Amino acid sequence: MTGILPFPSDAYGITSSIPIEVPLAAGRRVLDLNNRFVLAAGALEYVRKAETAGYPRTCCAWIRGLYGFIRTAGVRRVIFVTGGDCSNTHAMMETLGEELDELQTFAYPPARDRTGLSNEIDRFCGAFGVSRGAAEEVGMRLAPIRASLAELDRMTWEDGLVTGEENFQWLVSSSDFDGDPALFAMRLETFLNQAKRRSPLPAGPRLGVLGVPPIQSDLLAFAEKLGARIVFNEIPRQFALMGPATDLATRYLEFTYPYGAQPRMEDIAAETARRRIDGLIHYTQAFCHRQIHDILLRRKLGIPILTIEGDAPGPCDARTRLRVESFIEILQERRS
Repeated sequence: MTGILPFPSDAYGITSSIPIEVPLAAGRRVLDLNNRFVLAAGALEYVRKAETAGYPRTCCAWIRGLYGFIRTAGVRRVIFVTGGDCSNTHAMMETLGEELDELQTFAYPPARDRTGLSNEIDRFCGAFGVSRGAAEEVGMRLAPIRASLAELDRMTWEDGLVTGEENFQWLVSSSDFDGDPALFAMRLETFLNQAKRRSPLPAGPRLGVLGVPPIQSDLLAFAEKLGARIVFNEIPRQFALMGPATDLATRYLEFTYPYGAQPRMEDIAAETARRRIDGLIHYTQAFCHRQIHDILLRRKLGIPILTIEGDAPGPCDARTRLRVESFIEILQERRS
């Protein structure tokens, strides 16, 4: 789960979560460029490289960072998610296209439409020269890993044996299984066995973290250091695809992230109740259209919400720390 330079020559970088079963069925290695960028030493330098190349500062730092990372780390093959993620991905793809050895795309349909999604999965299989059946078989082989991630998630919110930061790190890494599903599975089982021998964490205000994964490196750790219990990481949990689906189309229809606000609102409301959450931190990325969803969250969820905006990679600034501290103090007072 650390950034490594140079980028492995045999790997495909992905700009967001995809039906990973397809390239794996083709024997390809897949690495999430977001994880590689944000966890790399000097991540901010990748953002600055994009600005030097002409990217405006009003473009999301994730996009700027991905562009800088791809160009610096020697990424030669990329799968761009061109539907259901960031619209700036299109422009980034165009500015990188001539420099790459291979460019593939995957687009979630605008509506949560089974036929449209199934057709796109078939097209994606064709691009990698594999059958739909071969990809479905990979999905069956990944099912035990996803079941173990579901157990890790349950141990976070129900047993109190896994911290919110640990939960976040494992779930966000499931977008690519760290490039090696078999090794990921062994490391995960070792972690779960160790965590089961722990004593439960102290009780504290139960928080959920909503929105795209924070670009700040210490937001979750800081909140837990103040006595909060983070028991819900919304989007990382979605990356893990832990539902009961047994086929690709159903699995990626259950994935709420690409399909707009309504599926997310329903999932957040259900999990907030199930996990007995006291308050929510809504992380928003500067210059991202998903910031507007904050309006719906406040309209539809009857629970305290702290909205935080992040921009560049690095630790939380003093203002963010103060706001998180004040929010947790308020929740602690409400609990008592």
